[in-house]
Amino acid sequence: MPSSRSAARLAVRLTAALLLTLSLAGCDSGSPGFRNTDVTGASYGRDFRLLDPDGNTRTLADFRGKVVMMFFGFTQCPDICPTALSRAAEVRRLLGEQAAHLQVIFVTVDPERDLPEVLGSYTAAFDPAFLGLYTTVEDTRTLADHFRVFYRKVPTGNSYTMDHTATSYVFDPQGRLRLAVSYQSTAESIAADMLALLQEL
Repeated sequence: MPSSRSAARLAVRLTAALLLTLSLAGCDSGSPGFRNTDVTGASYGRDFRLLDPDGNTRTLADFRGKVVMMFFGFTQCPDICPTALSRAAEVRRLLGEQAAHLQVIFVTVDPERDLPEVLGSYTAAFDPAFLGLYTTVEDTRTLADHFRVFYRKVPTGNSYTMDHTATSYVFDPQGRLRLAVSYQSTAESIAADMLALLQEL
């Protein structure tokens, strides 16, 4: 009779096979092993040091053993951010029992307005398991540069909005940057890639 670990691995493989089939029409910019862009070995995006809404310092090491999907945005974003986070929620649904091995992180590029309580409420509206992180205005710029993320303020009357990169990053369970996910990528293609990464456990 197979062990529980063997059964779990078999379930991951079967689910991955199904999702890979579903994602054939999805993003095809990665290596033959991934549906999304393979950035394994990249010299950027090695780590981060940020605060969660409770004031705790978080780094990649806190999520060792999980696949991490990281997105930069802001809570007053009218379309790109809500779409990306809704897609991430769908990825969790597609992962089924494996969803516990995914951590979605939303990093604000607008810490002046995205105060801790605002950030916490915003991410929880998409999924209670999502985590919003922030740092100072100066360190946000440094981190974004390290991840090759562009953002800038755009005046809108008496206020402003933010232009920003719409790419999500995916780290494997060992904390290594592996994938860059475009805004156009499907939830099915992302879930399939995440299941492939989980098989490396």
